[in-house]
Amino acid sequence: MVRDLTMAYGDFVVMRDLSFTIRGGDVFIIMGGSGCGKSTLMRHMIGLKRPARGEVLIAGQSLWETAGEARGRLLRRLGVMYQGGALWSSLTLAENVALPLQQFTALGPAAVREIAAYKLALVGLAGFEDYYPSQISGGMQKRAGVARAMALDPEVLFFDEPSAGLDPVSARRLDELILELRESLGTTMVVVTHELASLLAIGSNSVYLDVETRTMAAQGAPRVLLAQCEDPKVQAFLTRGESRSAGSPR
Repeated sequence: MVRDLTMAYGDFVVMRDLSFTIRGGDVFIIMGGSGCGKSTLMRHMIGLKRPARGEVLIAGQSLWETAGEARGRLLRRLGVMYQGGALWSSLTLAENVALPLQQFTALGPAAVREIAAYKLALVGLAGFEDYYPSQISGGMQKRAGVARAMALDPEVLFFDEPSAGLDPVSARRLDELILELRESLGTTMVVVTHELASLLAIGSNSVYLDVETRTMAAQGAPRVLLAQCEDPKVQAFLTRGESRSAGSPR
């Protein structure tokens, strides 16, 4: 839950008065035009930037009012797939996935290897454990990033512009993977994106950040907002010159 959140860099307010609830099992979309603060909001929600005002609550606990090991436990309930994948180029895919397990668990090497292989298999990369990031495609790198984000079995998985840099086919496959993982694991997904086809295909709930008013202008399922929201800026964002058929299943 985000409550009365204001984001700022010094005296410059990025967004103010943000309040919304992410339900368990949601694919929650943070959407809006370039420069509206989507990725900045994600950084507030995963503990990388302190709010100027307001709260981020995880299971009813305030992320920014919790300290020490208790805060660490809260953060380990979250997983993050960064925009570029953020894989270590000098490590194999299995070694990349193993890093969080080695750092935050007491599991032995054999168990870590087994779990890393399992997480890679979940994202369709069985057999690629010993490959390096440079040896696989951009879409596969994104999948490996998802596997690493899932290493500690997070309750909420964040994606920062997951389709960025991907061709339409790879982007669609990544969308399908997000839905498959939500269905099979019950993980709540929070996706930062401006990609129209993606957000309409996978989003079950969303918030729209308006760069002009510097606050949220709408909340709800993207398809419902497309059909019912009367705010012209939200409508312009959800159509962007395309026909209404853009909202049909891909």
